[in-house]
Amino acid sequence: MRFIGSKVNLLKNIDMVISENTTGTESIFCDIFSGTGAVARYFKPKYEIHSNDLLHFSYVIQKATIENNNKPSFKMLKDKGIYNPFKFLVETQIPDYDYNQYFITKNYTPNNNCERMYLSNKNAKRIDFIRNTVEAWKKENLLEEAEYYYLLAGLVEGVPSVSNITGTYGAYLKHWDKRTFNDIEMVELDVIDNKRNNKSYNKDASKLIEELEGDILYIDPPYNSRQYAPNYHLLETISRYDYPGIYGVTGLRPYEDLKSLFCIKSEVYNVFEDLVSKAKFSNIIMSYSMDGLMSSDEIGNILKKYGIEETYKMYSIPYRKYMSKKTKQEKCLYEYIFYIKKNIPKNLVFDFIAIPAEKHSVSQNKKKYIKSPVNYIGGKYKLLPQIMPHFPDYTRTFIDLFSGGCNVAVNINADKIICNDINNKIIELFETFKNTGFSEILSQIKKRITEYGLSKENEEGFKKFRDYYNKTQNPVDLYTLTCYSFNYQFRFNNNLEYNNPFGRNRSQFSINMEKNLEKFILKLQESNIEFSSKDFIHVPIDNLSSEDLIYCDPPYLITTGTYNDGNRGFKDWKAEQEYALYDYLDKADKNGIKFALSNVTSHKGKVNDILLKWAKKYKIIDLNYNYSNSSYNTKKGESREVLVINY
Repeated sequence: MRFIGSKVNLLKNIDMVISENTTGTESIFCDIFSGTGAVARYFKPKYEIHSNDLLHFSYVIQKATIENNNKPSFKMLKDKGIYNPFKFLVETQIPDYDYNQYFITKNYTPNNNCERMYLSNKNAKRIDFIRNTVEAWKKENLLEEAEYYYLLAGLVEGVPSVSNITGTYGAYLKHWDKRTFNDIEMVELDVIDNKRNNKSYNKDASKLIEELEGDILYIDPPYNSRQYAPNYHLLETISRYDYPGIYGVTGLRPYEDLKSLFCIKSEVYNVFEDLVSKAKFSNIIMSYSMDGLMSSDEIGNILKKYGIEETYKMYSIPYRKYMSKKTKQEKCLYEYIFYIKKNIPKNLVFDFIAIPAEKHSVSQNKKKYIKSPVNYIGGKYKLLPQIMPHFPDYTRTFIDLFSGGCNVAVNINADKIICNDINNKIIELFETFKNTGFSEILSQIKKRITEYGLSKENEEGFKKFRDYYNKTQNPVDLYTLTCYSFNYQFRFNNNLEYNNPFGRNRSQFSINMEKNLEKFILKLQESNIEFSSKDFIHVPIDNLSSEDLIYCDPPYLITTGTYNDGNRGFKDWKAEQEYALYDYLDKADKNGIKFALSNVTSHKGKVNDILLKWAKKYKIIDLNYNYSNSSYNTKKGESREVLVINY
């Protein structure tokens, strides 16, 4: 659906900001200006979602895709012989009807009483038929609430594809666009089951904020003077189907009670401050356009007034280019993403809705984990609350066979830890952290920052420093380089030269990163931990016993992360390596050694048949998570993330 201010193109940026600034133990995410629900749906696999919008058609979509955890079964309709209500509603011949009850046909398509060209006559009649039929089913108790909203959402999502408009319903075209000649289709929306009690609202955000509490508040308010209600009035009428008294050339419905103060220059600052001041959320993320009614400084001042000032960040994301009519020059429009942490009083108790223990025990694990200072592709930091509870209570020797960013190993309590990865660059870095005092490391980092003028804007300084590192290969310089790289990632070419691009307006060595680095280094130095850089098949297990644990997080055979594409100077991962790993683990199992394997059984329509066949003889635990930090993250085709254990 085309929607003013849609954040579909910013989803990964928003995810990156959240990943960078939160601990990974957050449970409740609130999208308080949800619109079409794109952001809420994107984060549903990770959190319990509370979504909201003042417009009813938006609320309908949220009820269908956020509150629902499964596609409805329509059992009562099936008992009546209607096995596929979507097909029934779009294919059944429209019977004779009362013209006055077909509100859309009467008022939004050309006829004796109307000149409006929003819809073709055949599509308007179909919309009216669907709405009247769905309401009749509801009155006859043939639909449960979830089924009712799922059908309405399917209709609302289908209408824009046959509407005679340029983008919104503020006006219709004076000629028939080719899309209007198509027959309207209802959309059977995808529904993600996150096994949480999600909730959707249809309220004014300024009032709803007083009722809600949680971990992450995402704010995406209107940013200019265009009110949403008149721009989407037809969808609102189809959704409500309340026969409103319409007026004007475009057939507007009354919308006085739907006006947003965020669209009024004289009101926006105060209403935004009121929202932030009342927010009982420990993390606040906001997106806003550079040409919005509030300036970035005004937004920053309010966030810092009610949040922890030193945690404040602003990210500038190039969004699109537009042509200036006066100068005929192209200008880049930026979307801002703001972040700040907010202190929530300790006596504030979040009212979590209980979920059966077998489903919710992991999400209730509130242990604080140490986060790796390296943003390594496929890192398991956010999965730790789900993985760690499945590890044995006592481990003598813990082998992290594919340690990557070391998120798992650094959080393990074991008598001895062996950290192995074929990427010798990251192993050299961790060995340096282990054997060097934090103050010395910090001094070198700050020296390089000063020497090369490293910042979020100085790309030339970054490139000079990258060239310097590729000549000298100092591990601490490598870490410093990643701090100013795109997405903070750790990437090389086939010549083992660091080649990640500059992280303009995003990446820098921040106070939070310094604190995380210190915690990580201190934990390494107090642990009995050894590092090795071998192909996994050369890591010996003959001296291990039943008190030991091998943890494996190998490259995933059916994904295309940059760590396993064979183009980064390290060995790629193919079926040959997959079989070799399973032979290695079978040998461990035969010797009575415990193991745990992280992997995905399916992704984007692909299935790892090798894994599924092998894992049948062991225990498979489903994990509820989709990566944000991976090149294979996608909205199309959910991944099934699993932990395979032999104990």
